[in-house]
Amino acid sequence: MAKMLFPVAKVPDFIEGKSRYDRRYKRSMKWDPVAGDFVRNGAHQVVECDGMEAYAIWCFKIAQTERYRCRAYPSCIGVEMERATADSDIRTVESMMQRTIMDALMVNPRTEYVGDFEFTGEGDDAHCTFTVKGLKWDKKIKISI
Repeated sequence: MAKMLFPVAKVPDFIEGKSRYDRRYKRSMKWDPVAGDFVRNGAHQVVECDGMEAYAIWCFKIAQTERYRCRAYPSCIGVEMERATADSDIRTVESMMQRTIMDALMVNPRTEYVGDFEFTGEGDDAHCTFTVKGLKWDKKIKISI
């Protein structure tokens, strides 16, 4: 029997996942953005939060995560702030920051609306405040980064 120069392997069939993404807000561990750590009770156990608060924490953390920086995250996770803040024109920087934040948060199908951007700056520091409305929410949450 002759050896093949380029061996052929059978590729398994692709199994389709769920056709619809789960849009329920699931509980999670409570996060303190000031301390940069999980919230713990008196017994040093991590405190839980409801699904809507967990979604708000997700929005805050995604807006703070630089895209392509951490190999554990897929390329659709995070913002491109380094590229957005590279321009010298302040209006261009604000526009690019708004775009990258909106793109990053709209990846989640639970996100209905991102807007009401306000920008402040001190020297080389740029700060941004915006609102996010989750799917089936009556209120908006305000996030500052």
